[in-house]
Amino acid sequence: MADAVQPIRWLGDRLELLDQRLLPEKTVYVTCRTADEVAKAIKEMVVRGAPAIGCAAAFGVVLSKGSPQAYEVLKNSRPTAVNLFWALERMKKAKDLQAEARAIYEEDIAANRAMGELGAALIPEKARVMTHCNAGALATAGYGTALGVIRSSKGKNISVIANETRPYLQGARLTAYEMVQEGIPVTLITDSMAGHLMSRGEVDVVVVGADRIAANGDVANKIGTYALAVLARRHGIPFYVAAPLSTFDPSIPDGSKIPIEERGAEEVTGYRDARWAPQGVSVRNPAFDVTPAELVTGIITEKGIVLQPNREKLQALISTGV
Repeated sequence: MADAVQPIRWLGDRLELLDQRLLPEKTVYVTCRTADEVAKAIKEMVVRGAPAIGCAAAFGVVLSKGSPQAYEVLKNSRPTAVNLFWALERMKKAKDLQAEARAIYEEDIAANRAMGELGAALIPEKARVMTHCNAGALATAGYGTALGVIRSSKGKNISVIANETRPYLQGARLTAYEMVQEGIPVTLITDSMAGHLMSRGEVDVVVVGADRIAANGDVANKIGTYALAVLARRHGIPFYVAAPLSTFDPSIPDGSKIPIEERGAEEVTGYRDARWAPQGVSVRNPAFDVTPAELVTGIITEKGIVLQPNREKLQALISTGV
């Protein structure tokens, strides 16, 4: 999948981004020639997923030749995914912008494959793996975080239960698409069905991605992840988070300090050209929620797995890389 579909293509003088708003019906690339165009693509979710946003932003800096205005417009494109700010900080320190952007891109793919290999050890034979949102090749430079773990477990005859992930349907449109392309059995459910399947013993493990991990191990991920973690704890199901070290934010003490993006009402009142909610209704649309560390069985990184994560364990991981 990482080779079959490229969410990000750098062509030297321009960046091409696979328009994920149109998947799975159409495969269309949006061409960006300026940092402003990259920021617009990030904000409008042409490209999405924390690692992919970071990679796209890095190439946006290249297109701007490192102008201060570019850093500012890219920084303001989306607030929750820390990979964006991590990539911009790396680019500020780079002597060769294009080489640094390429390094960020290539390192992400390598990290995903390492996470996949490490995480596969946690997945039992014939496991029924539930996942939320899309943390696959489409959310990264390639291969994926949570879906990287699933890809690396393919030989264990696993199957996937993909939550549709309202309101933007990343699970239905993107995760299901990736799994079908990969030949991994996948069953699509609405988000509200997860607890029912767990109560019937039809889920063996949950694996999700992350957009930011606080110093104490609290995890910000797509809205609905917190409820899934609570349900997993209630039913004794392991709940794992797969994320590269670039998703960790030691400057944030705990999840209460993570900024939560609120998106437009139109994503909730309808989808594309369809509208199902009455005019005049009030809408809340937080794009992310925070799962407390105490509900996380383990965090899978490219440098190792941290079980029962806490501040001390994560500080040791980040400082030593082991």
